[in-house]
Amino acid sequence: MKIAVTAWKFSSGGLAQELAEQGEIAEAMGFDSFWLPENHFTGAMAIPSPLMLLAAVASRTSLIKLGSTSYLLPIRNPILAAEEVAVLDRLSAGRVILGIGRGFQDAMFKTFKIPTSEKRQRFKSNLEAMISAWKGEPIDQHNGENIYLAPLPVQQPHPPLWVAAFGPLAIKQAGSLGLPYIASPVEAMHSLKQNIEAHRAHVEDSGHPPVELVPIMRTIFATNNGHLEKRVRQSLMSENASRFRDESIELDNWAIVGDLVRVRDKLAEYEETLGLNYLIARGRIEGVNNDEQIKSHELLLHAAGNL
Repeated sequence: MKIAVTAWKFSSGGLAQELAEQGEIAEAMGFDSFWLPENHFTGAMAIPSPLMLLAAVASRTSLIKLGSTSYLLPIRNPILAAEEVAVLDRLSAGRVILGIGRGFQDAMFKTFKIPTSEKRQRFKSNLEAMISAWKGEPIDQHNGENIYLAPLPVQQPHPPLWVAAFGPLAIKQAGSLGLPYIASPVEAMHSLKQNIEAHRAHVEDSGHPPVELVPIMRTIFATNNGHLEKRVRQSLMSENASRFRDESIELDNWAIVGDLVRVRDKLAEYEETLGLNYLIARGRIEGVNNDEQIKSHELLLHAAGNL
């Protein structure tokens, strides 16, 4: 199982130094990759340009892979997006994992003047145009001469593509493309199991080879300090209430919190039940300081190493 991590501190409005320092720490600790999401118009926590921020991380690291949990294709010009991805892949010497998605914020689509009913088709057509451009196929003509994308990505024909898929239609689209999918970080175990099985069926029905990669994102906090565990659980329960507005959705359905033994056992359960082989550990827990989060990451890596 490979272990990755998201940015766990984002308190300074996306300053490059803060994220680059986290990337350096994650690389030194031995994480496989460092991930940023994309979201728009959410105040100080907005991340509208994850590739630009990952470029800052790339400048201070040399080994760790750089991932976007959901680079939103429907709102972008596909050729410009293909160029930006290729530039980051070259800047990082071929370390990009491109998680792509459609998006779900109605305000975002309204602001970008894109009908939500078109987001799935725009995703598909834009992805096709990007892949064609990355392969070095002509993207247009001018005065009778072909125009080609430049530069091309280091990773050929393109960086690994993972699809953020939330809901049956999105899972079907990911499977029909023959690509791995990243599930919602708040889906319960039984829901994850159903969705992974559905994705595998769509991959097979579409004639693609089996997708061996099973990435799952979970909020994880490992600690042997009972008082700290209680504080983290209370913080996440408050997040749970604001996220779901349904107190019946238990914290342990979407987060792994506990001591070394509990974290190790839960990871083993995910591995056995779901086929998990790529874990993306989500941080950014309200009330958890930098030292506490780093210590949690150390215990997580220790737990995963003992599976």
